[in-house]
Amino acid sequence: MADKKEKKEKIAPVQGKDAKTSEISKKFKQNPALYIGSVFILVLVTVTFVGGDFLSGGMGRRDGDLTFGYYDKVPVSWLPGNVFAQNQSQMAQYYQSMGYEMDNFSIAAQIWRQAYEVTVTHTAVLQLMKRSNYVLPEDIVNNEVARLPQFLVNGRFSSALYNRMSESAQAALWRQVHDELVKNTYFSDYFFGMMVPSGEANFIGNMGSAMRSFEMVSFSIDDYPETAYLTFARENPDLFGTIHLSMITMYSSERDARRVLDSIRNGTITFEDAARAHSQDGFADRGGDLGSRYCYDLVYDIPNAADRANIFRLGRGEISNVIHATDRWVIFRVEEALVPADFNDETILDRVRTYVRNYDRGRMEDFAISRAEEFISDARINGFNDAVYRNNLHKREFGPLPINFGGVDLFTSLESFEISGFSQSDLEFLARNEVFWRVAFSAPIGSISEPMVQGNNVLVFFPLEQVNAGVAAAEDTASLYSSYWLNMLSEQALMYYFINNERMDDRFWETFFRYFL
Repeated sequence: MADKKEKKEKIAPVQGKDAKTSEISKKFKQNPALYIGSVFILVLVTVTFVGGDFLSGGMGRRDGDLTFGYYDKVPVSWLPGNVFAQNQSQMAQYYQSMGYEMDNFSIAAQIWRQAYEVTVTHTAVLQLMKRSNYVLPEDIVNNEVARLPQFLVNGRFSSALYNRMSESAQAALWRQVHDELVKNTYFSDYFFGMMVPSGEANFIGNMGSAMRSFEMVSFSIDDYPETAYLTFARENPDLFGTIHLSMITMYSSERDARRVLDSIRNGTITFEDAARAHSQDGFADRGGDLGSRYCYDLVYDIPNAADRANIFRLGRGEISNVIHATDRWVIFRVEEALVPADFNDETILDRVRTYVRNYDRGRMEDFAISRAEEFISDARINGFNDAVYRNNLHKREFGPLPINFGGVDLFTSLESFEISGFSQSDLEFLARNEVFWRVAFSAPIGSISEPMVQGNNVLVFFPLEQVNAGVAAAEDTASLYSSYWLNMLSEQALMYYFINNERMDDRFWETFFRYFL
């Protein structure tokens, strides 16, 4: 039973449905990190009233029934000493033992949510067993209560110690032991006992046997030369001119847009007033004023290249015809005519760099790939280390590790290595890129891999050696898989199912924020 609880403490919280929650809880679920920052000052005030016990996982002096949701119409409530309260206390102790800051609001919220989800699973399993008409014999419960350490003297049950409890406390303890036994019966007999087919564990264990060590070099796409940016700008000068426009956007019909245009042209209404009265975009209140824009910024507003060219030819004060732009009709007026780009202006060149990075990134990647291919040709002739030295590159090493797509905890993961220049986030993305595993493990030992693009870098790998983890390691992995890992994942999946199925009425965030904030 203790092992079960320990495993549950390590289960990451799973977000449930938005179930009739208030606006404050919706904002938190959409972006908890951002929202926590926005309520930080409020939390400081709240701590004064709630007390330190809340942030450390406790309820302080508060009493009463806190219902955070319902499963199959059964309330999932916090009460002093009940299963939810015990789970919450255990979670708080675990987080504290792991060195987390217990006065951190986000940690407190995670502790409560995690305890809640474990309690939902507890409630749901009991309901499943009840629906299946499972009955646990009273003698089994009585014997289990008699073995509890608080009632033992020299290893024997003491009725005197037991009778010191009130009848209500005895009944509550008996019910708790009963429920734990019923739940454990479900997990051991109906859930975990049928999970591992014959031979599966050994197959999984052997998956991590072949392990490779690597050397690696990288080529940054940010090394794209300034001359290349300038060449691109001169080949595409029309992208970087600037023009000041005003705009009226209408979604109703082309006929309505033409009627507005005619009214502007015959002087019945000014362009600005027409924009305020009829335009259906974010610039209406400004009389349609878009401000000064680079030409490439107008691709969304004027998707047709011929239409853009016609507008760019208009002079100051001139008004365009009605232009069809996907799902809307648009009218433009030129406030300042097109100004050609001056590539001697550093501001314009900086805009060129931004454009290439955001809209034509393939050019930068192609440049880095060409550098990588030149290096590979050099290394195949003169050796990897000599090519690294001649090209003034920084060589990195990592491994040994097996093919472990996604960083499965059973095997050595890429994220477990410290690779200079690569953050933990970089390594997590790389571990989830199947191209990395194909490229790195398909190259023969002692041969250079093909280049691959990952984020802002083009990577080249040199497999140094491949070793076998050995029979003992494979057996350990197989044992861990069948005895703990698969059960843990299965329990997480079961928890997710209960939290998200139709019998669940999840009101956690609504209650949490209403009560604590």
